[in-house]
Amino acid sequence: MPQTPEEESLGSLVAQASSHISDLVRSEIELAKAEFRFDAKRVGMAGALFAAAAFSAHLCLILASFTIAYVLAQWLPNWLAFLIVTVVYLVGAGAAAFFGYRRLKGLAGMKRTARSIKDLKEIASPDEHLPAVRPEPVTRDGT
Repeated sequence: MPQTPEEESLGSLVAQASSHISDLVRSEIELAKAEFRFDAKRVGMAGALFAAAAFSAHLCLILASFTIAYVLAQWLPNWLAFLIVTVVYLVGAGAAAFFGYRRLKGLAGMKRTARSIKDLKEIASPDEHLPAVRPEPVTRDGT
């Protein structure tokens, strides 16, 4: 015959609560894994599609470069037309590298995460930060 909650012992109630919390944590972890797998598949497919688009755009850039060079070659020698196109791309690449370097130089790191972890360590072990206090010996009269 099942006991009512009033009749159950404190130990069995704590054991049940512990079991329920454990089941809840396991269920949450399984849900997170399932969501991550689903999202990872979508991100992977999107990445592959972006890679295909970037490859096609790169081929178009090469063809457009030849077109521009041949148009310039109508008024300039061939070597000079192709040199002008090359220099334009080198200047663009240099500018992109410069601005990219400046953006990386401004990174702050993970300061908030490090501070949060430090705070958690302090909360988890507060005894380490307190000065060691030795208890005074108790005399026979209780003082």
